[in-house]
Amino acid sequence: MLIDKHVPIPTSDSGVQLANIYRPNAPGKYPVVMAHGVYGKDVHFADAFQSQWEVLKEIYPEIDSNGSSGKYLRWETVDPERWVPQGYVVIQVDARGTGASPGIIDPLSPDEIQDYYEAIEWAGTQNWSNGKVGLIGVSYYAINQWLVAAKRPSHLAAIIPWEGGCDHYRDWSHHGGILSRSFLEGWWPRQILVNQHGNADTTHIDRETGEPTTGIALSKSELEANHSDYIDQLFLHPLNDDFHKERTPILENIEVPMLSAGNWGGPGVHLRGNIEAYLRSGSKHRWLSMHTGTHFESFYLPEFVKMQQDFFDCFLKINKKSTWLKTPPVRLVIRHPEYPRNSKVRYEKEFPLARTQLLHMHLNAKSLSFDQKKSAQVSEVSYLPLSSGIDFSTLPFSQETEVTGFINLKLWISSHSTDMDLFVTLRVFNSADEEVNFTGAHELTPMARGWLRASHRAIDKKLSKIGRVFRQHHSCDKLIPHQIIPVDIEIWPTSMVFPVGYRLVLTITGKDFEIGTIPGRILHNYPPDREPIGLHTLNTIYTGGKYDSILSLPVIPI
Repeated sequence: MLIDKHVPIPTSDSGVQLANIYRPNAPGKYPVVMAHGVYGKDVHFADAFQSQWEVLKEIYPEIDSNGSSGKYLRWETVDPERWVPQGYVVIQVDARGTGASPGIIDPLSPDEIQDYYEAIEWAGTQNWSNGKVGLIGVSYYAINQWLVAAKRPSHLAAIIPWEGGCDHYRDWSHHGGILSRSFLEGWWPRQILVNQHGNADTTHIDRETGEPTTGIALSKSELEANHSDYIDQLFLHPLNDDFHKERTPILENIEVPMLSAGNWGGPGVHLRGNIEAYLRSGSKHRWLSMHTGTHFESFYLPEFVKMQQDFFDCFLKINKKSTWLKTPPVRLVIRHPEYPRNSKVRYEKEFPLARTQLLHMHLNAKSLSFDQKKSAQVSEVSYLPLSSGIDFSTLPFSQETEVTGFINLKLWISSHSTDMDLFVTLRVFNSADEEVNFTGAHELTPMARGWLRASHRAIDKKLSKIGRVFRQHHSCDKLIPHQIIPVDIEIWPTSMVFPVGYRLVLTITGKDFEIGTIPGRILHNYPPDREPIGLHTLNTIYTGGKYDSILSLPVIPI
């Protein structure tokens, strides 16, 4: 293939962004697949993510045995050696202020997305381009796809956002109104500032050229002046205001064909976004694929690369015969506790599934009732926010039961404080009473999670559906101490088959749920956000009688 390094793409404000271009070594006009982001177009996968690289080599044998050396592989973007031979031009662009591109880093800002828009339009007019550009990538490279697609570049023909949040407030920074910045605090220096343009202290060396990957060295003061205070801004914007809205796409404006791929084991940053964008986009041609496994594994496995290329063949290649349009719109991995032996792939016509039967399980004391009958007796259970919380358990399932879709939890609560953070976890226990956890995008994960800061309980009635609540996050409605009120909690979508003898446990705490002694990466423990709500005062859950607390499960007939 032909490789053009550091190709300048002009921006409308007289700046420039640099790109690497990999294209077939043959005359012709080819479709483009592009990624535009902050992780360094010249940083080899193995140099930035050594441990993941070792895993990837084991699960992706093509790197060693079938024509791909892995030499050009970059984190969360396509492998040129797998795509260029299939008749594609691969373009990877350093976003403004990162890698070889000068400027100020301001993640997911309107300026960065405008640059992306202009890179798409530039690529669509080059003499090696057939005028059709597709976007593909994981996480950050998925999030910004939705943002730029909503601006409707004329040469954008299709997108494949893979495991990425679509809502800057609800997915990325605040879960149920609770600030989550533990991951971002590490992400900012480890994956952003390390790639800042001119950062000679932490730069990698381009394996292909031997040159620094972040351009000419800048002084410490110049580097500090060339990036926003993005992480601090998250705390300064506790509500879903203009700061978040300008970093959140109007999904209905996205009209190009879309293959949205999510992970049931995704952390708080992802999972919800892939499903939400699929449901609300304006695309006439859209597909949803929900998988399992690690964050990077699925994207590079041969079966998924084939899926990606089949999709782009249909919408990017001119006069290419394709059967993709016959593909059912929804592909789901139906999770089973005896993974991966009994998990299976199933194709559906819609999501959520039309045949869903909501099972309303009443909370009674510390149990979940199968008979859908509430207790006539009111009971209450209290806990301290930083304790292990309260468990509500079913009896063992008497028949195999599939739960796939959105889950809603209605609780009656009170607090000695004026606010209350609710962390909700759905857990699976086998017939030997052992907890079953699953390989997640980054770490072991339970069945499902949900969050709510009680002062954010106001509901968006337009976007809320039966069995699924959607929050406004426009204002804070503080609690009156000791007053009992109802709240609805969105538990992020999931898929799980319960074999006979297994139990479902609903755990409610006032802090992040830990698997064993592992707290996880997506935490909600920033003291200035958490401490004012009252972490040392008593919280209470009420059940039965007039305080009918209900867990609504989407059961799929087997």
